[in-house]
Amino acid sequence: MQNTDTTLKLRLWTVEEYHRMAEAGIFSAEERVELLEGKIIWMIAKGTAHRSAVGRTDRLLQNSLRNRALICVQDPVNLNEWSEPEPDIAVVKVDPLDYADHHPTPTEVYLIIEVADSSLKLDCETKGKVYSKAGIVDYWVLDVVSRQLYVFREPTQDGYHSQIVLKEDATISPLEFPDLQIVVLEMLPPMHKP
Repeated sequence: MQNTDTTLKLRLWTVEEYHRMAEAGIFSAEERVELLEGKIIWMIAKGTAHRSAVGRTDRLLQNSLRNRALICVQDPVNLNEWSEPEPDIAVVKVDPLDYADHHPTPTEVYLIIEVADSSLKLDCETKGKVYSKAGIVDYWVLDVVSRQLYVFREPTQDGYHSQIVLKEDATISPLEFPDLQIVVLEMLPPMHKP
Protein backbone atom coordinates (compact mmCIF):
# COMPACT_ATOMS: atom_id res chain seq x y z
CA MET A 1 0.00 0.00 0.00
CA GLN A 2 1.24 3.48 -0.91
CA ASN A 3 2.07 6.05 1.78
CA THR A 4 -0.30 8.99 1.35
CA ASP A 5 1.07 11.39 3.94
CA THR A 6 -0.91 14.58 3.43
CA THR A 7 0.78 16.62 6.15
CA LEU A 8 1.28 20.12 4.85
CA LYS A 9 4.67 21.68 5.32
CA LEU A 10 4.49 25.38 6.01
CA ARG A 11 7.10 27.89 4.91
CA LEU A 12 7.76 30.02 7.98
CA TRP A 13 9.07 33.57 7.66
CA THR A 14 11.72 35.25 9.77
CA VAL A 15 11.38 38.81 11.02
CA GLU A 16 14.12 39.84 8.57
CA GLU A 17 12.24 38.31 5.61
CA TYR A 18 8.99 39.89 6.83
CA HIS A 19 10.66 43.33 6.85
CA ARG A 20 12.01 42.78 3.33
CA MET A 21 8.51 41.87 2.10
CA ALA A 22 7.11 45.08 3.61
CA GLU A 23 9.92 47.16 2.08
CA ALA A 24 9.24 45.54 -1.32
CA GLY A 25 5.60 46.63 -1.10
CA ILE A 26 4.16 43.12 -0.93
CA PHE A 27 1.63 44.31 1.66
CA SER A 28 -0.64 47.17 0.64
CA ALA A 29 -0.94 50.20 2.90
CA GLU A 30 -4.45 49.10 3.93
CA GLU A 31 -3.35 45.63 5.00
CA ARG A 32 -2.77 45.26 8.73
CA VAL A 33 -0.53 42.27 9.30
CA GLU A 34 1.82 40.98 11.96
CA LEU A 35 4.25 38.07 12.23
CA LEU A 36 3.52 35.35 14.82
CA GLU A 37 5.70 32.26 15.02
CA GLY A 38 6.79 32.64 11.40
CA LYS A 39 3.22 33.05 10.10
CA ILE A 40 1.85 36.28 8.65
CA ILE A 41 -1.48 37.00 10.34
CA TRP A 42 -4.07 39.48 9.11
CA MET A 43 -5.20 41.57 12.04
CA ILE A 44 -8.90 41.83 12.79
CA ALA A 45 -10.58 45.18 12.02
CA LYS A 46 -10.94 47.45 15.03
CA GLY A 47 -14.37 48.49 16.26
CA THR A 48 -15.18 51.71 18.07
CA ALA A 49 -15.10 50.06 21.52
CA HIS A 50 -11.62 48.72 20.71
CA ARG A 51 -10.39 52.14 19.58
CA SER A 52 -11.89 53.83 22.65
CA ALA A 53 -10.29 51.33 25.06
CA VAL A 54 -6.86 51.68 23.42
CA GLY A 55 -7.09 55.49 23.62
CA ARG A 56 -8.28 55.49 27.24
CA THR A 57 -5.58 53.01 28.31
CA ASP A 58 -2.89 54.98 26.47
CA ARG A 59 -3.90 58.26 28.17
CA LEU A 60 -4.12 56.58 31.58
CA LEU A 61 -0.64 55.07 31.28
CA GLN A 62 0.89 58.23 29.73
CA ASN A 63 -0.41 60.33 32.63
CA SER A 64 0.57 57.80 35.31
CA LEU A 65 4.00 56.74 34.06
CA ARG A 66 5.43 60.05 32.84
CA ASN A 67 9.17 59.62 32.15
CA ARG A 68 9.21 56.21 33.86
CA ALA A 69 8.34 54.22 30.73
CA LEU A 70 7.54 54.67 27.07
CA ILE A 71 4.00 53.79 25.99
CA CYS A 72 3.86 52.36 22.46
CA VAL A 73 0.49 52.09 20.71
CA GLN A 74 0.16 49.43 18.00
CA ASP A 75 3.90 49.47 17.32
CA PRO A 76 6.02 46.38 16.64
CA VAL A 77 7.71 44.42 19.40
CA ASN A 78 10.46 42.04 18.27
CA LEU A 79 9.95 38.92 20.38
CA ASN A 80 12.41 36.67 18.55
CA GLU A 81 13.52 35.68 15.04
CA TRP A 82 9.99 34.44 14.17
CA SER A 83 7.57 36.84 15.89
CA GLU A 84 7.01 40.57 15.64
CA PRO A 85 3.46 41.38 16.80
CA GLU A 86 2.04 44.89 17.08
CA PRO A 87 0.29 44.88 20.46
CA ASP A 88 -2.36 47.49 21.17
CA ILE A 89 -0.26 48.82 24.08
CA ALA A 90 3.33 48.02 25.02
CA VAL A 91 4.88 49.62 28.10
CA VAL A 92 8.64 49.55 27.49
CA LYS A 93 11.87 50.85 28.97
CA VAL A 94 12.81 54.39 28.04
CA ASP A 95 15.48 54.22 25.33
CA PRO A 96 17.75 57.24 24.78
CA LEU A 97 17.47 56.63 21.01
CA ASP A 98 13.66 56.15 21.17
CA TYR A 99 14.12 52.76 19.49
CA ALA A 100 15.45 54.36 16.30
CA ASP A 101 17.70 51.33 15.62
CA HIS A 102 15.46 48.45 16.77
CA HIS A 103 11.99 47.55 18.00
CA PRO A 104 11.63 46.79 21.73
CA THR A 105 12.64 43.25 22.70
CA PRO A 106 11.31 41.13 25.60
CA THR A 107 13.98 42.37 28.03
CA GLU A 108 12.83 45.94 27.31
CA VAL A 109 9.10 45.23 27.75
CA TYR A 110 7.40 45.83 31.11
CA LEU A 111 3.80 45.12 30.07
CA ILE A 112 1.81 44.21 26.97
CA ILE A 113 -1.92 44.88 26.69
CA GLU A 114 -4.14 43.60 23.90
CA VAL A 115 -7.71 44.91 23.60
CA ALA A 116 -10.26 42.31 22.49
CA ASP A 117 -13.65 42.98 21.00
CA SER A 118 -13.82 40.09 18.51
CA SER A 119 -10.31 38.67 19.06
CA LEU A 120 -10.50 37.28 22.62
CA LYS A 121 -9.55 33.70 21.70
CA LEU A 122 -6.66 34.84 19.48
CA ASP A 123 -5.38 37.25 22.15
CA CYS A 124 -5.69 34.87 25.11
CA GLU A 125 -4.59 31.65 23.45
CA THR A 126 -2.47 32.21 20.32
CA LYS A 127 -0.84 35.51 21.27
CA GLY A 128 -0.71 34.51 24.93
CA LYS A 129 1.41 31.48 24.09
CA VAL A 130 3.70 33.54 21.82
CA TYR A 131 4.19 36.22 24.49
CA SER A 132 4.74 33.60 27.20
CA LYS A 133 7.30 31.71 25.13
CA ALA A 134 9.17 35.00 24.58
CA GLY A 135 9.26 35.65 28.34
CA ILE A 136 6.86 38.62 28.57
CA VAL A 137 6.25 38.62 32.34
CA ASP A 138 3.09 40.76 32.43
CA TYR A 139 0.45 40.32 29.71
CA TRP A 140 -3.11 41.67 29.90
CA VAL A 141 -6.10 41.19 27.61
CA LEU A 142 -8.84 43.80 28.05
CA ASP A 143 -12.15 42.23 27.01
CA VAL A 144 -14.40 45.15 26.01
CA VAL A 145 -17.40 42.85 25.39
CA SER A 146 -17.56 41.18 28.82
CA ARG A 147 -15.92 44.22 30.44
CA GLN A 148 -13.19 42.34 32.25
CA LEU A 149 -9.41 42.02 32.27
CA TYR A 150 -7.44 38.79 31.79
CA VAL A 151 -4.07 38.99 33.54
CA PHE A 152 -1.37 36.51 32.49
CA ARG A 153 1.85 36.15 34.49
CA GLU A 154 4.60 33.61 35.18
CA PRO A 155 5.55 32.79 31.56
CA THR A 156 6.73 29.33 30.55
CA GLN A 157 7.54 27.78 27.17
CA ASP A 158 4.05 26.21 27.15
CA GLY A 159 1.99 29.23 28.21
CA TYR A 160 1.40 31.35 31.27
CA HIS A 161 1.33 29.55 34.60
CA SER A 162 -0.84 32.22 36.23
CA GLN A 163 -4.10 33.57 34.79
CA ILE A 164 -6.73 35.60 36.62
CA VAL A 165 -9.81 37.39 35.36
CA LEU A 166 -10.76 40.71 36.95
CA LYS A 167 -14.18 42.37 36.79
CA GLU A 168 -14.47 46.04 35.82
CA ASP A 169 -14.52 47.26 39.44
CA ALA A 170 -11.24 45.44 40.33
CA THR A 171 -7.89 47.16 40.78
CA ILE A 172 -4.59 45.96 39.27
CA SER A 173 -0.96 47.09 39.33
CA PRO A 174 1.62 46.33 36.65
CA LEU A 175 4.37 44.10 38.06
CA GLU A 176 7.04 46.70 37.25
CA PHE A 177 5.03 49.58 38.76
CA PRO A 178 3.39 48.27 41.97
CA ASP A 179 2.67 51.84 43.10
CA LEU A 180 0.32 52.35 40.13
CA GLN A 181 -3.24 51.31 40.99
CA ILE A 182 -5.46 50.94 37.92
CA VAL A 183 -9.20 50.30 38.13
CA VAL A 184 -10.16 48.10 35.15
CA LEU A 185 -13.13 50.41 34.47
CA GLU A 186 -10.69 53.28 33.71
CA MET A 187 -9.44 51.37 30.65
CA LEU A 188 -12.87 50.37 29.32
CA PRO A 189 -15.02 52.49 27.02
CA PRO A 190 -17.88 54.26 28.81
CA MET A 191 -21.21 52.46 28.85
CA HIS A 192 -23.88 53.77 26.51
CA LYS A 193 -26.52 55.74 28.35
CA PRO A 194 -30.09 54.48 27.78
